[in-house]
Parts: sequence; C-alpha cells; structure tokens
Amino acid sequence: MTTSRSTYHHGELRQAVLAAALDVIAAEGPGALSLRDLARRAGVSHAAPAHHFKDRTGLLTAIATEGYGLLAAGLADAPGLRERGVRYVRFAVDHPAHFQVMFQPELLRADDADLLAAKERASAELRTGVAGLTGVPEPRTAGIAAWSLAHGFATLLLTHNVREALGDRDPEEYFHSLTGLLFAEQLATGEGE
Repeated sequence: MTTSRSTYHHGELRQAVLAAALDVIAAEGPGALSLRDLARRAGVSHAAPAHHFKDRTGLLTAIATEGYGLLAAGLADAPGLRERGVRYVRFAVDHPAHFQVMFQPELLRADDADLLAAKERASAELRTGVAGLTGVPEPRTAGIAAWSLAHGFATLLLTHNVREALGDRDPEEYFHSLTGLLFAEQLATGEGE
C-alpha cells in the first residue's frame, strides 16, 4: 500500500524507509536495496530518502547502527556468558535483516560516530559475559571463541543449514547445550551461567 506524501512527517519518513529497507533485506538481501525503490514503496519522491540517509551506504549504516543498539539492549543484564549467547542467537532470529547488514563492513561507513558507539556498546556487553568466566588464560581469545560459536550458530540457523540437526528442538535450547561443549569446565563451576 502506498501512502500519500502529505501524510509523512519528518521523523516518520525515516522510520518508513528503514522499515521498508529491512523488509527488502530480509526477503532479498542487502544487494537488492535501492533508495529509488524504497521511495516508491513509501510513496515519496525518489530524492526524499536521501534527505535522511544521503545514499545507500548511509541507509545501511543506519540499519547496522540500529542493529547494534538492539543487540546491546538484548544482551544487557544477561546473567552470564551462556545466556548472552542465547540472547545473541535470539537477536539474529528476531532481527535477521539487521544481522545480515551489521557484519558486512564493506557496506557501511566505518567511521560513522553513531555506528562506532553502538558497536562499542554491543561489544562491551559481550565482553561482560566472558569476564565472569574463571580459569580462562586468555579472556580475549575466549571471547572470540564464544562470539564465533554464537555468531556461527545464528548464521547457520538463519541460512537453514542446521534445520535437520535441530529437528523439533528449540534453537535457543540447542544453542544452550552447545555452549557446554566449548566452555564445560568454566560453566561447571557455576561461573558464566
């Protein structure tokens, strides 16, 4: 449904374009994104989205920034590493378009201040989960291992590559059990739970 240009207010057009972009990305991937098509979907002139995002890179950067903010909020106050991993997977499932864009730096303005701040908030939340582990000689390496497990599982889940392995098991529960394989010793002591 196309909405009349006159019904949009300044902030509403930005959100309408973001929402339309997320729909396109979820269905067809970020390569299918076009500001002209998004303007058509929003029922505005082809130049209108550029007032908010400047160009396609600006739009993708805004999506990634929003995604990192949502991820940081989702990880906040998680009781430990395992639950942060589960929430990471949940974020990917709940926000697949954001997830696709966030980890493709070639699509983004790497020096965007809002993006950098949002990435740092999400990274800090991930590091907090590793900080609760004991017996980890290299916390940074453990953090990368934990992130790799969560990110890899989320990616496999979103691309339907673990559907058969999962069967009818809940993906979050399945991931919960996977963390025990990687961090069995640390989780057995009650740390990182």
